Amino acid sequence: MTVRVRYAPSPTGYQHIGGVRTALFNYLFARARGGEFILRIEDTDRERYSEEALEDIYATFDWLGFHWDEGPDIDGPCAPYFQSQRVKLYREYARKLVDSGHAYPCYCSSERLAKLKQEQQAAKKSLGYDRHCRELSEKQRQDHEARGEKAVIRFKVPLTGSTGFHDELLGYIERANVDINPDPVLLKSDGFPTYHLANVIDDHLMRITHIMRAQEWLSSGPLHVLLYRALGWEPPLYIHLPMVMGPDGQKLSKRHGSTRLGEFREKGYLPEAIINYIALLGWSYDDSREFFTCRELRELFSVDRLNKAPAVFDYKKLDWFNGMYIRKLPHERLTKLLLPYLRQSGLVGEQLSEDQKRLLAGAVPLIQERLTLLADAPRWLGFLFQDELEYEPHDLIPKRLDQEKTGEVLLALKALLEEHAEEGAAEREERFRTLAAELGVKLGDLLMPLRVAVTGSRTSPPLLESMALLGPQATLTCIEGAINRLASMGEPDATR
Repeated sequence: MTVRVRYAPSPTGYQHIGGVRTALFNYLFARARGGEFILRIEDTDRERYSEEALEDIYATFDWLGFHWDEGPDIDGPCAPYFQSQRVKLYREYARKLVDSGHAYPCYCSSERLAKLKQEQQAAKKSLGYDRHCRELSEKQRQDHEARGEKAVIRFKVPLTGSTGFHDELLGYIERANVDINPDPVLLKSDGFPTYHLANVIDDHLMRITHIMRAQEWLSSGPLHVLLYRALGWEPPLYIHLPMVMGPDGQKLSKRHGSTRLGEFREKGYLPEAIINYIALLGWSYDDSREFFTCRELRELFSVDRLNKAPAVFDYKKLDWFNGMYIRKLPHERLTKLLLPYLRQSGLVGEQLSEDQKRLLAGAVPLIQERLTLLADAPRWLGFLFQDELEYEPHDLIPKRLDQEKTGEVLLALKALLEEHAEEGAAEREERFRTLAAELGVKLGDLLMPLRVAVTGSRTSPPLLESMALLGPQATLTCIEGAINRLASMGEPDATR
């Protein structure tokens, strides 16, 4: 049997971590088993349909770098792959279910259904349809039709017994039929299907062998099995994946932080890091290994290594993964990845000058070990491309020094660098140590105001290398600017 799995997003919102994890597991399972991965667009909710959301599906997986074997943009034997283009099929099968006695037309108005819900809530009863139209006579149906009343098609859920299925991860799942959604709508009055009908028909006609989806759909399993039986079909195998939770144990949502893939991309996460990290949300190879390429995941993924328990999405762990992947990048590729963020912040233009290319070639290796996100680059590199640095005068003053002593330190540094402008980093570091001893300050207190003067921040790339990139004249200009800023604070308060 050739394994065939699918990812079936609804283009009503952007791609999020949970959905992408489902798509990735389906993709990896298909590749590990030599099978086929299908993309199906479930776009029958025309009121919430968004062209932008559809484009986000394509853009997300283009960026992540894994693709499907059949889908809207790759023709296959089960086309079309948009559900909105398959409506005729759903109507035909809905009619077959009515003809076989497994479904029936329901003429209840929205007003009646709203009133029913209010009465059930007031009586503190379970909510759900009361099967009012389930046993209408043929004459009663004809009377409704004669009055021009539009009908939905509802499924006849058995009133007794139970329905179950085997889940490859969770084992046997069974539910009493009385607890299943009472006679759910299969076909709406506008002729469009609900999720339950379209999902079952498409999975059968597209020859899906395994349905791998989140455990939030577990309660729909018995209903879908009933639909398969009513249509005379064998259900696919089910694999309900563990939920993705936030650190507080609640389902991952915006309140925990970013969940939309586009946000992770905008912040500067690498697709390799995202794939590696979300592959570990509910799956593991062993108790120790954490890093996998997508190729390795395609070879190693198996259902028996899935975890039944919910997975916790740890933003700090993802940041760590991303930083580790950034460390592995060749300098040229990292530079190309950083450029959009530098351009967006206005530090460089579309075309780089030769001097800007030189600065980047020297600076990127200095910050590579310090980057967590690509979007951090402007903070680390801004001093190289700004005519005037932004910092407050008091940022120049170390905790152990006062304004006057800091001014003395900066003047001494300026004189030292003017005299020994062309020295290398090793010689310069030794002179700084000597100067600190002469001034009676610690080396850190000597270098901190220099770091702020040169880079505009107390945290920066390595100071000596940064000064070498700027060059002697630009470094001296920065120190002069710092001396002037310090003086702008006015005379120190002699009473303090």
